[in-house]
Amino acid sequence: MNDPHHEEMIRMPSLAPVTGDTARRLHQLIEPVHLVAYFADEPDQALLALGLRNTWDAYFAGRAAPLGHAPAEVVDAVFYNFAPGEVARHIPHVWTITTPEAALTARRQGCTAALRRILGDLAGTTTLTRAADLATTAATSAPTHGRALYAALRTLPIPDEPVARLWHAATLLREHRGDGHNAALVAAGIGGTEAHVLHALAEGMRPEQFGRIHHLPTAQLTAVVDGMRDRGLIDDSGLLSDVGRKTKEHIESITDEFAAAAYTCLSPSERDQLAADLEPIAAALNAAGPHF
Repeated sequence: MNDPHHEEMIRMPSLAPVTGDTARRLHQLIEPVHLVAYFADEPDQALLALGLRNTWDAYFAGRAAPLGHAPAEVVDAVFYNFAPGEVARHIPHVWTITTPEAALTARRQGCTAALRRILGDLAGTTTLTRAADLATTAATSAPTHGRALYAALRTLPIPDEPVARLWHAATLLREHRGDGHNAALVAAGIGGTEAHVLHALAEGMRPEQFGRIHHLPTAQLTAVVDGMRDRGLIDDSGLLSDVGRKTKEHIESITDEFAAAAYTCLSPSERDQLAADLEPIAAALNAAGPHF
């Protein structure tokens, strides 16, 4: 990528180590910025205006667009946690309707509009601009090896406008973490649907109640749960076993450690500043509720 703005954001890593706890704290503050892509109306409206059929078309077109015209098998591998056949219902069909370039533009414009609406006066503050700059520095600093979606996002130009730049940085950091999370799941031998079951049970929900898998055929979900029980991850009552809880905790800990690489370029004071600047932004987004 030959974007001069991008080049300005890259630094040599600092000597100050970054702990997994710090990476998790910053993730909790940056994640609400990215989540407008999935829960606010404006991104869906912008993508549906391209002629897409439904919100899942919009999801796959918007999120997979950095990968270009990658086939469903590649998108499924990168996204990791969709049930067999789900990706193929949308990829490559969405690319017969629109282009990855148009989807990227629509998604960015929709997310920027959503953030401006929700944040109100915060959107025009020096606090947000500084957060966007620090987040972008972090987001463009991490190694791309083994992180396919993050690497694809790194090829995109960085927006000049602060709100758009903050959302872009949040997306980079979120997908950098997500790629690392997938690696942790693979290392632990946890498949995509199993990851949802593990998360649901850790949150005190039955798998059939969890939004990302509740729609699966009963026999399919039962087979996954039975397989996890056979491996000792779920006990006879259908709850997480000690092994299951330890597996979940280990995966989350490794994910935090992998995510820390993005923040090593920031000094301790810059990391503190980023957290302080993100706090009112995250608070405003969280207060707006899960559907913004």
